[in-house]
Amino acid sequence: MLSPLAFIAFLSTSFLLKNSIKQTDTNKVKPNIIIVLTDDQGWADVGFNGGSDIPTHNLDRIAKEGVVFSNGYVSHPYCSPSRAGLLTGRYQARFGHDCNMPYHGENDETIGTPLSEKMISEALKEQGYITSAIGKWHVGDHPKLHPTEQGFDYWFGFPGGGMNYWGIPDGPLKTIYKNGVEVSQEELSYLTDDFTNEAITFINENKNKPFFMYLAYNAPHAPDHATKQYLDNTKHIEYAGRSIYGAMVNGVDVGLGKIDSTLTALSIKDNTIIVFLSDNGGRVEHADNRPNRGHKGMLFEGGIKVPFCMSWPAGLSGEQTYAHPVSSLDLFPTLLNIAGGDAKLEKQLDGIDLMPYLENKVDGKPHELLFWRSSGGFEYAIRKGGFKLYKSAYKNKTLLFDLENDPLERHDIASFNSDIVQSLEAEYTKWNSKNIAPRWFDPHEKNVIKEETKFKNKRANSLSPKLKKG
Repeated sequence: MLSPLAFIAFLSTSFLLKNSIKQTDTNKVKPNIIIVLTDDQGWADVGFNGGSDIPTHNLDRIAKEGVVFSNGYVSHPYCSPSRAGLLTGRYQARFGHDCNMPYHGENDETIGTPLSEKMISEALKEQGYITSAIGKWHVGDHPKLHPTEQGFDYWFGFPGGGMNYWGIPDGPLKTIYKNGVEVSQEELSYLTDDFTNEAITFINENKNKPFFMYLAYNAPHAPDHATKQYLDNTKHIEYAGRSIYGAMVNGVDVGLGKIDSTLTALSIKDNTIIVFLSDNGGRVEHADNRPNRGHKGMLFEGGIKVPFCMSWPAGLSGEQTYAHPVSSLDLFPTLLNIAGGDAKLEKQLDGIDLMPYLENKVDGKPHELLFWRSSGGFEYAIRKGGFKLYKSAYKNKTLLFDLENDPLERHDIASFNSDIVQSLEAEYTKWNSKNIAPRWFDPHEKNVIKEETKFKNKRANSLSPKLKKG
């Protein structure tokens, strides 16, 4: 029989051991989560996808510590709808968010992702997470649709689709706010650095509890602004436009290096998930989408296939490349399940939990079918297995590609594969029957025609006058 003192010591030891195990289990179930989203960044604008001119050493290291998705897609080829899909885990066409918000005038609370749609921030709050949105929002201009109304405890950023990098206000959509209060010019320097600093402050203040951070840099979206430090880091690029663009990307990379160092210093890096991706393919000017065809706005691979990686030292083996198609829609269910929730209870989700596939617990592919829709079907695309159908308004025709044998989409095989075309069109019709019409429109349709006309005219003007006459 134990003496009273020995019994007390035993109880104390058991209590400490029990709480130590409980704390370890809690940490294991509830890692910190950071989604880093860049704006209009090209496929080859990171070293982990083969880029060599823009320094992205920190990002490349983070990617090496986890998994690179070599067929990572977003759900739309441009800004606002893509973000709406990522944040809700749903095809944004389900709730009519096919377009950017109208550019002119003030939009009311009916324009944007509605409050009836559950965002990943709300789902993670239910799991005990403190949540923050930092950077560009662009899924609802009206204050009733701002991040603090959509499950985020903290917000530092601007509501609209683009802003100068010096933080100079230009109307309510291009003003930096902290939880709805305008931030003074004295507190701002260069937005990429400002967003990084806010992220580090948030991490330091919440290091002892599970946190979710949606860090949406507006870099490298236009306008092209950079600091001397980042310009010095890309002075070897002897093309001014690309050099400035590269400096903007490098600013993000330097920021991620500081964030990564902060996590390490606080001893929480191992149990922090970092997801990195771009909101869509690279912009027309200065971005590098090679070897993919097309750019932002198009449903060629260059418009929807993005640099995409995920690291989690405590839960995911490093130096992996995952080749099967995945989608930004998959982040919601994947991260919710990791956080201790049950994505199966979220019946609205279109994404798939990727962890069983990354851990080789299940065979097969996460997706046999993926869909894209712009402007209510003005353009659309379907990927089924290795085949991709693209109803292209740019080319005014329906194209079919065999991505397994032609990943660069050089050879349209629609004319002699009518059965596959019909089958994929039927799949689109079935999927689209669950969507609703766009609840508003942007100038995308007009811009597509304008861009394609300019493209054709420039090519024609390069020909010999003799050929043009003929």
